[in-house]
Amino acid sequence: MDKEPITVTGLEKLKEELVFIKEKKRPEIIAAIAEARSHGDLKENAEYHAAKEQQSHNEGRIQEIEDLIARANVIDVTKINNDGKVIFGSTVYLQNLDTNEKINYKLVGKDEADLKKKLIFFQSPIGKGLIGKKKNDLVEISTPAGVKNFEIIDVKYI
Repeated sequence: MDKEPITVTGLEKLKEELVFIKEKKRPEIIAAIAEARSHGDLKENAEYHAAKEQQSHNEGRIQEIEDLIARANVIDVTKINNDGKVIFGSTVYLQNLDTNEKINYKLVGKDEADLKKKLIFFQSPIGKGLIGKKKNDLVEISTPAGVKNFEIIDVKYI
């Protein structure tokens, strides 16, 4: 069983989701199944089949989260000696040398990645291209959208 790196925040979010789907969603689905069952003939009962499908999906997600938590290798970057290198969990401040745009990303685990929140998977093309680099390094990264050139402005362990 491979350990999955995850940030402290990522683990907390998984635990919150697990509590929510076990304690709130699961009983709601069970109630919906009971309600649909009371309507009689199950072969023609769309509500019953929809509720059963939702139950299956929910139970699958519970197993998935429990598995992720069991395999979690929590990495707290605030407790790591900051030598200025880009590592898992660090936040990297970049300047795109092609567009002059400034952007920052936090390198996170697969289940935490969310581009809208500037959380990128550490094994994505950009994540891989940044790992091990330092402040002021020039980085050329091949992405599906083409080659991008960045300068690392800063690396923070927050």
